[in-house]
Amino acid sequence: MRRWYIAVLSALLIGAAFSAAAATGKVVKVLPHFLDQQGRHALSPSLYERDAYQAQLRRNPEQRSGLRFDVLARVRTPGARNLKLKVEVRGVAEGNLPSERTVESAMKGGSGSRWTTITLSREDYAALGEMTAWRVTLWAGDELIGEQKSFLW
Repeated sequence: MRRWYIAVLSALLIGAAFSAAAATGKVVKVLPHFLDQQGRHALSPSLYERDAYQAQLRRNPEQRSGLRFDVLARVRTPGARNLKLKVEVRGVAEGNLPSERTVESAMKGGSGSRWTTITLSREDYAALGEMTAWRVTLWAGDELIGEQKSFLW
């Protein structure tokens, strides 16, 4: 009887260890926004006004001072820890030299969808030059669990 009890208990413990799911997630949406000299991406809360202001900043690079990414990520594993978003941006600096910048941001644990804002500093944006491509990745520790990238990446 005792051996049977130990065997069943061992099988349950081994089964529980193998059924522990790894973190799963997805980068759902990425919204890259230019920032003006005051650090704003829009002049009012209206989405229409935001899009119009972004078009103005695209046409007038001298009015830009930075770059901001609004990222919607979905994590499906409850209690997932060590989550981080990594934004990689490629650009063309002066003299047509390629450049690349990377920014990381910790993401709160838990399951569900959440927006995270990641901003490229003024200095990094100035060194980057004109943005040509971007990639956003979602990491759980050292494991890549989600990615979204621009067409030219």
